[in-house]
Amino acid sequence: MEYIVREAKRDDAQQIIEFYNKVGGESDFLSFGSDEFQRDHIEYGDYLENTRNEENSLILLALDGDDIISIATINSSQKVRTKHVGTLGIVVSKEHHGKGIGKKLMNDLIKWASGNGITKKITLVTREDNELAIALYKQLGFEIEGVLKRDTYIHGVYYNTLVMGLFL
Repeated sequence: MEYIVREAKRDDAQQIIEFYNKVGGESDFLSFGSDEFQRDHIEYGDYLENTRNEENSLILLALDGDDIISIATINSSQKVRTKHVGTLGIVVSKEHHGKGIGKKLMNDLIKWASGNGITKKITLVTREDNELAIALYKQLGFEIEGVLKRDTYIHGVYYNTLVMGLFL
């Protein structure tokens, strides 16, 4: 499959919001459900622009033509004591699962973080029963650092969350 990867910019705000609200209804493994990503597109555009200006944060979009098919992020604090840690987030639209897009974007983020001169650790969280994702994260070198018990509540059921980390 052919797609392009580029950094998100201010003008992408509305399309990103719509993408997140769509994919939120495609999987219970995300931290938000359908139409739960409620953001004002102007304020979110400001957030995207501010993130572009941070040396230790990055938002990547995978696009099939003009359509977003995946978003991969590393968000980092700007505080001196914690700016060396980036939090990774990734979502791939359901119709594009299993095509290697997530793995490629994660490798892109890890390579970028390794070379930015600031990031020394990448963390992520995932539901404990998200076996496919956990296998990918372990394949990329992430280790389980802890469990947040009963951290997520979906359709009357509590789920544990794994905290995973990768030292660069």
